[in-house]
Amino acid sequence: MNTLVAYATKYGCTQKCAQELSKRLKDNVELVNLKEKSNVDLSKYDRVIIGGSIYIGKVQKEVTDFCSSNLDELLKKEIGLFICGMDMNMLEKQTNEIFPEELLKIAKTVKHFGGEFTFKKMNFMEKFIIKKITKVTSDKSNINYDNINKFAMDING
Repeated sequence: MNTLVAYATKYGCTQKCAQELSKRLKDNVELVNLKEKSNVDLSKYDRVIIGGSIYIGKVQKEVTDFCSSNLDELLKKEIGLFICGMDMNMLEKQTNEIFPEELLKIAKTVKHFGGEFTFKKMNFMEKFIIKKITKVTSDKSNINYDNINKFAMDING
């Protein structure tokens, strides 16, 4: 079985989670950062896992573009969906809003993997907003490795 893990990341958390997930999956796994490669030949894959991160309530444009431009072909594949973000209370609601309903209906598994704040990768305004809204003033990681493990188990069967 050939598996594609297609993701987009802003500061690297989604990439880190995609890499962790790929280590736990059986068979052949290829990681593709959609910000670096948007044209992917899906015919090579039996399974497609799509992930992105939430910023100001939205996922990266590359993720939504990938889903919409490949929807017909994706509907013929085994699908897994994940998102990363720090607002744990909103992640489930946001997951249901960012992925097409058709993919959510057929997905073998849908999970949120938590998130990270990495201040050295943020610009001044992003740091200011994060500090003001969340009261977090230094790097923080809330990656949910249990959910990554559960996701892999769901996919591996």
